[in-house]
Amino acid sequence: MDVIEAMTTTGTCRYFRSDPIPEKVLLSAFDAARFAPQGGNRQPVRWVVVTDPDLKRQLKAWYLEPWKAYLSAVGVGDIAVQALPKVVADADHFAEHFDEAPAIVVCCAELDGLHPTDHELGRLSVVGGASIYPTVQNFCLAMRSQGLASAITTLLCHSEPQVKELLGIPDDVITAAHIAVGYPANPFPTRLSRIPVDEIVFSNTYGRPL
Repeated sequence: MDVIEAMTTTGTCRYFRSDPIPEKVLLSAFDAARFAPQGGNRQPVRWVVVTDPDLKRQLKAWYLEPWKAYLSAVGVGDIAVQALPKVVADADHFAEHFDEAPAIVVCCAELDGLHPTDHELGRLSVVGGASIYPTVQNFCLAMRSQGLASAITTLLCHSEPQVKELLGIPDDVITAAHIAVGYPANPFPTRLSRIPVDEIVFSNTYGRPL
């Protein structure tokens, strides 16, 4: 499909059909995803595709704990969100049915393949993710081109030690995201809702409109 169409219609899916995903479809998406940019062409990303019902149920149990804490904080106003009530309700449904997604794809990364350049700035270090998350987005776009939907979450990274033990992930490999994938229960959006370009793009100095 057209790449711009894929980019503007690949949203977060929270309702999936139960149809299994053909292995060739997954492999095709992983094949395309690996062409994302990464520092030094070190290619640190690794994947674990979880389809076993017992493993998915355990991942759901670990997912629910931080999600319910977040939901409670939103409910009492400790965390401000711009999402509509329906979006929050849909996210809660997703959490309660997390294990029902046909596959949960765990995105991992080899630590020695990351080269963060911002870890000494006295703020949250994010640069290492530049060698990970473009590959994740490529994967989601590749799935979208084949009629499959996805939902990226990082809440399970709270339980990384347990997840790594459950799935046999080595000590020198981290978890960066968990992606629920499957055929969507509802039609894809025709266009996602995002902040207008003139509010996020500046010319030469921050805040000066392009």
